[in-house]
Amino acid sequence: MSLKEELLQDMKEAMKAKEAGKIALATIRMVRSSVRNVEIDGKCELDDLGVSAVIAKEMKQRKESLTEFEKAGRQDLVDQVKAEMAVLEKYMPKQLTADEIRHIVTTATAGKDSLKMGDIMKLVMPQVKGKADGSLVSKIVREILQTK
Repeated sequence: MSLKEELLQDMKEAMKAKEAGKIALATIRMVRSSVRNVEIDGKCELDDLGVSAVIAKEMKQRKESLTEFEKAGRQDLVDQVKAEMAVLEKYMPKQLTADEIRHIVTTATAGKDSLKMGDIMKLVMPQVKGKADGSLVSKIVREILQTK
């Protein structure tokens, strides 16, 4: 079953759950809307990789919102965003750990001297796309460059 079909199926289940599925329903609708907008803008049908990218973008937006709501002391919004993130995590691919990212970076740079930050990121990002946050990858690459 494709990711789009899974979203549709889960949306139907959330509708049947009435009040218990309210947050899941709203979140899934938002994701499906974002996917549809990307498809309309790009004039193409998204595959699972494209849908995953949209879901990752939605997750990133919620993480950023979460920190802002916590700073503002808005616990009601913090709880809502955390619930939405829990729904989105179901559709996200398994995220790589920092050690796994370090291994990928060191493997990609093995035997190559005088690489700059941008060069390494170009080598590594296609391998970790959707599986790791770009800022974490960037931080790890900086650490590795400083030790060389």
